[in-house]
Amino acid sequence: MTPFVFIDGDQGTTGLQVRQWLAGRPDLRLLQLPPEHRKSAAHRAEALNDCDVALLCLPDDAAREAVALVRRPGVRVIDASSAHRTAPGWVYGLPELEAAQPARIAAAERVSNPGCYPTGAVALLRPLVDAGLLPADYPLAIHAVSGYSGRGRAGLDDHEGAAGVDAPPFQVYGLGLKHKHVPEIQRHAGLAHAPAFVPAYGHYRQGIVLTIALHLRLLPAGVTAARLHAALQARYAGQAFIEVQPPADDADALRLDPRVLNGSNRLRLSVFAQERTGQVLLAAVFDNLGKGAAGAAVQNLDLMLGLAAGQLSGVRSPSSP
Repeated sequence: MTPFVFIDGDQGTTGLQVRQWLAGRPDLRLLQLPPEHRKSAAHRAEALNDCDVALLCLPDDAAREAVALVRRPGVRVIDASSAHRTAPGWVYGLPELEAAQPARIAAAERVSNPGCYPTGAVALLRPLVDAGLLPADYPLAIHAVSGYSGRGRAGLDDHEGAAGVDAPPFQVYGLGLKHKHVPEIQRHAGLAHAPAFVPAYGHYRQGIVLTIALHLRLLPAGVTAARLHAALQARYAGQAFIEVQPPADDADALRLDPRVLNGSNRLRLSVFAQERTGQVLLAAVFDNLGKGAAGAAVQNLDLMLGLAAGQLSGVRSPSSP
């Protein structure tokens, strides 16, 4: 029987993107509430218990409330908020985390979608920690710039609404160094200590560039940029949605455009090096609304329902530039 999927919060930035990517698919049916019922707890509860998979695209507190409304056994949940990313009983929804992760997601009742920034950070760091190339207690600093859609409706209103002319072209935030994504990065990257995480928003709609600088002198003896690159390449060989760029002959001539993968579920990883100083820069580029949110949710949904996910590899959403 064709499975029913209910998107709770299908009018938000992530929910709209998920709905666009699922529209017209013959292998599932979308259960949608009419506009007048979207904020009704009773109607939402009914939909949450009538579906096969509930996909929550809600703020954290609302997502916790939605989970509590699920009473019928057999209803499976994908939570795109940050409410359950380190919670017991929830499977972390990054299929490429390790070899056994797709099977865990496929069998799970509760899946927590990764955060946008953690998707890039964990994808870069976890293979290096697992391979013993990056000590778990390395003093990490992570820098990332996202499009303003990462702020949700508030970001769209500030940059695209009537007041958008006054929106700053670039804004660093999280200066108290206690961003809610830090525990998620630490847990799933296998770090012994919380990394310093410095995020920012740019005056463009969507897309992320995330970078992590390393000093080879602080890594185990014999670790080189080539070995770091080889570890990433080996980890993601054959993966449909993660690509590792070949080493650049002239990295100074390259530029990282955060928008280059917009509208897709792809994640591009790179390793840049300066051999003279022993410095290495790890970089990830992806769409904060794609692999960083809606694309990952659809990828997890397909795993949970046993459906083919190959269609996501080249998809471009109607909202992408």
